[in-house]
Amino acid sequence: MRSPLRPLVAFLAVALSIFGGLHAYLWIRLVRDVALPAPWHRIATIALALLAISGPIMLFASRQLPERIARMLSTAAFSWMGVGFLLVVLLASFDVLRLILAAGIWSFGQESAFDASRRLFLSRVMAGTAGAAGAALGAVALRNGLGDIEVREVPIQLARLPRELSGLTIVQLTDLHIGSTAGGAFVQQIIEKTQALRPDIVCITGDLVDGSVERLGPLVAPLATLRSRYGTFFITGNHEYYSGADAWLAELSRIGIRTLRNERVSIGDAASFDLAGVDDWMANIPGHGPNLARALAGRATDRELVLLAHQPKQIHEAAQMGVGLQLSGHTHGGQIAPFGALVALTQPFIAGHHHVGSTQIYVSCGTGTWGPPMRLGAPAELTKLVLVAG
Repeated sequence: MRSPLRPLVAFLAVALSIFGGLHAYLWIRLVRDVALPAPWHRIATIALALLAISGPIMLFASRQLPERIARMLSTAAFSWMGVGFLLVVLLASFDVLRLILAAGIWSFGQESAFDASRRLFLSRVMAGTAGAAGAALGAVALRNGLGDIEVREVPIQLARLPRELSGLTIVQLTDLHIGSTAGGAFVQQIIEKTQALRPDIVCITGDLVDGSVERLGPLVAPLATLRSRYGTFFITGNHEYYSGADAWLAELSRIGIRTLRNERVSIGDAASFDLAGVDDWMANIPGHGPNLARALAGRATDRELVLLAHQPKQIHEAAQMGVGLQLSGHTHGGQIAPFGALVALTQPFIAGHHHVGSTQIYVSCGTGTWGPPMRLGAPAELTKLVLVAG
């Protein structure tokens, strides 16, 4: 039997390799190439080495320390992760410009114009500029990530929706990641904003937590106070499978949140539509995994169908099976630009409202953050979807 921890261990191994490589690049550009004098060379080298392992270490340590202390340390470690990413992007962009400049100089036979002293000067200018710009962008991203969450209203026209239900509202919450850098105040803010919208349905589309029920149950418990006409529904995301998915499914059911595991329910009274939910694409324990065919078995095809699926890549099967609307998260909209370009390599859509044939999909940028509590170019959102008959 495959251990549910194996994907997490594999993820951490890959993460450590990537973080190590990126910090080595930062050391080359910010320490070696600018010829820092002693003792600053040694201090900067040690600091970058410690920062390289701070994020992965906090993933483990945060589960052992008291919750409030762990959240403070995680915020610090992961904030550096975000700033480091911005520095790498800026320095890499400058390297591309330097290569273009060097190619131009060499093409005109002016190799002497790019001698050692000029290279050192250029390296120092680029490092200083990248450092200042990275710090400024990091501050903006941190303010965005820790600031107020915007409510985004999205009208969705559905051909099979009964006219009696036109105007029905779904509040989508996704990727809250309670427990990493988000605590009780964050949960309370989400509850208050959701209740102010007076939703007909609340849908939590995965990655609710980063930690065990034993540790985070008290933080999640207030979600039981969410009130809507037809209730609150939940599907798993990949992070639930790092945090004890079965235990969380049992806990959420216990506090009155309906979990949808490859199944569907009818929403409405005399006039109604189907709401279905599937397990996360990356479910990794026996008895789990997305099974849309099972969720839709026996469904009347003239009924409207809204599908909750954590990852946007579920859309291709959903389109083949006549789903009207899929609600997803997972991508965080890239969270910190230009990271969305990498996310696009694995997901068909990063954020927003799209069509695949007659099937629509809305991908939320996410209500919380994972890793760095930062956002740049992808604001956190609490989504109010207004279903319109048509």
